[in-house]
Amino acid sequence: MSFRQRHLLGIEPLSPQEIVTILDLADRYVDLNRRTVKQSDALAGLTQINMFFENSTRTQASFELAGKRLGADVMNMAVAQSSVKKGETLIDTALTLNAMHPDLLVVRHQNSGAVNLLASKVNCAVLNAGDGRHEHPTQALLDALTIRRAKGRIQRLTIAICGDVAHSRVARSNLILLGKMENRLRLVGPPTLMPAGFAELGAEVYDDMREGLEGADVVMMLRLQKERMDGGFIPSEREYYHRYGLDAEKLAVAKPDAIVMHPGPMNRGVEIDGEIADDINRSVIQEQVEMGVAVRMACMDLLARNLRAERGRAAVEGTYV
Repeated sequence: MSFRQRHLLGIEPLSPQEIVTILDLADRYVDLNRRTVKQSDALAGLTQINMFFENSTRTQASFELAGKRLGADVMNMAVAQSSVKKGETLIDTALTLNAMHPDLLVVRHQNSGAVNLLASKVNCAVLNAGDGRHEHPTQALLDALTIRRAKGRIQRLTIAICGDVAHSRVARSNLILLGKMENRLRLVGPPTLMPAGFAELGAEVYDDMREGLEGADVVMMLRLQKERMDGGFIPSEREYYHRYGLDAEKLAVAKPDAIVMHPGPMNRGVEIDGEIADDINRSVIQEQVEMGVAVRMACMDLLARNLRAERGRAAVEGTYV
């Protein structure tokens, strides 16, 4: 097995072979999830705790479903009612979690780096479900699986990531992952939503949708993340849609078999036209949701294997992990 990670905190530490290992296992879990009986015992006897400091419907539901299908005992910690809201620090939270002896900890946090801090303090495997503007690794992995299944490969494609790049951890994780797989990457959006640092990750930058989408194999739209904006980044939603919203006229310059993606939730009529989002011949947005469960199952399975192996070695050596 080519996967040696103790945690999944971001895409950066993963080798191309480790990415392929995750995608190959996720493919098998797609098949399992389409059966009448969808149960596995890969996480039997293990406890999974989901801690979401930021609200999320689809990501939390996806992780919860993934854990239950693998046979884990799954607990969702109600952070809004927890001691964190009363002033408890992340370090104290980590100590509390250690006392509960979890095996897998899934964390979403509004601050970049918070998940890494928790991972350094807890005695279990940690999965980053999104931290600030830093990373969202399982989203990039499910996007990669969706692309691979639609296109037959994940290398040597022209991929346009469009919209609010500045506030998007999804964009960052996808740029890192797709860059590792030798793709031609384009970032498309208004200059106010295009941080200079992202170009250093090897992407071409465009402020014109038609130029950015020309000849693209994959068009990945991003949500306008107004909750992370502290100023006037766009004149108006109507003007934004006119210039940067994906519609049939703009999509026409991409390749005829180009696929359309969106991490969700979508703002129809703002970043994407409803007819494009629902086009069964071009849109793979619903497939992304399906792939999300399978990818998270694969990630937790692989991390659990490494955790069990580590604990087995520790038992032989007389130490505790």
